[in-house]
Amino acid sequence: RLALSFGIFAVAGLSGWLAQWLPYQTVFLLGLVVPLISVSGAILVRLETSEQRPTDWRILGGGIAFGAFVVTLALSGIDFSQEIVWIVSMTVVIWMLSRVTGEIDHATRMRIVYAAIIIFAFRATPGVGEGFRWFEIDVLGFDEAFFGVLQQLGAAIAIIATWFLSDFITRKPAATVLLWITILGTLLALPSLALALRLDLVTERLIGVGAHGIALIDAAAVSPLVHLSIIPLLTLIAVYAPSGHRATWFALMASLMNLALTAGALGTKYLNLVFHVNRGEYGSLPWLVFAAIVISLVLPLSAIVIFGRRVR
Repeated sequence: RLALSFGIFAVAGLSGWLAQWLPYQTVFLLGLVVPLISVSGAILVRLETSEQRPTDWRILGGGIAFGAFVVTLALSGIDFSQEIVWIVSMTVVIWMLSRVTGEIDHATRMRIVYAAIIIFAFRATPGVGEGFRWFEIDVLGFDEAFFGVLQQLGAAIAIIATWFLSDFITRKPAATVLLWITILGTLLALPSLALALRLDLVTERLIGVGAHGIALIDAAAVSPLVHLSIIPLLTLIAVYAPSGHRATWFALMASLMNLALTAGALGTKYLNLVFHVNRGEYGSLPWLVFAAIVISLVLPLSAIVIFGRRVR
């Protein structure tokens, strides 16, 4: 996580500055240098391991067939292709997880299930979508450079928080940590609602803190939570990694977390269908932000309350 935070810190401000002077597509193309380096490292670096097992061709073959299915469906352009891919992906990942954990005793297996549910619920919370970003640009006057400053500030504070708090967090029950992060995250999301309601006009008049100041404070407060929240999730994954299947287990749990993010993206899409926000039309934005905040509190909180005591 620290390495990831340092990487974000290294390019956050630069990306905002480049976007002021270069076309967006050029900035994205420059960003492709990063995965190119990652792929090169994966090809060239050889790591020794003492844990080796024969290739499970059912899992490997199923993964290849699934990848071909997803690509075909994505290129077909049929209705609800995202939802279909998500449902099929969940089915495949759950089936593979059941195979990987098949040799584990029932009690431990159920703890893994409860942990996975908490992880999924915590990561599947929806956002507000690009409508809020349009609002920040069109109404609040934020530009690319300021967005870069926000990312740079958030990455710097995330590094400090991860460095000093990671050991403390890993020694606490994961459900307890996620509970407090959920509650704090909800409270710290309120400045976004304040901006959508244009309360920044009131704070600027009363205490001299306008939209830019609120955004800076919000970025400084929220960014550490985003990075710290992943630590107990990774801890749960590591604790329950079944012997002999650790590599497959980590890959499948990473897929499950990514599917949770996809579920959150689908939730964001449906929220925007209910509370419609167009470029220049922001009347429904406060309701959209409020709904996203409530769901982001209720969904993980329900999973933690129901299953948290069963994960040890």
